[in-house]
Amino acid sequence: MNRVVLIGRLTKDPELSFIPGSGKAVVKFVLAVDRRFSTSGQKEADFIPIVVWGKQAEATANYVSKGKLIGVSGRIQTRSYEAKDGTRRYVTEVIADEVQFLERADGPQEINNNNPINYENEITPIDDGDIPF
Repeated sequence: MNRVVLIGRLTKDPELSFIPGSGKAVVKFVLAVDRRFSTSGQKEADFIPIVVWGKQAEATANYVSKGKLIGVSGRIQTRSYEAKDGTRRYVTEVIADEVQFLERADGPQEINNNNPINYENEITPIDDGDIPF
């Protein structure tokens, strides 16, 4: 069984691209996942590369940005390639099949104290004599 579930924050904005020929969307980003225990007493994190394909990739690119908290589930995949200098490079990444946005894309709504909302026109007065208790 190869299954991974992670919750963490994006280290930078996702990078969306499209595969030439097929036009299939792919987005790549790095997820900072806090470690449960720390040896030094300070918070530590692992930085895990994530790859998302298809419509989920487009939604991820459109609705999340650096620092946002997301949940990812998928599988671990390793691959290798030959670098320009002729050395063999190995990559381990999570291929996500599900991404959940755990924070709003536009951040928390700010309260504007200069223009408070007036609900008085939308409140219907109730006659206390109509209440049965």
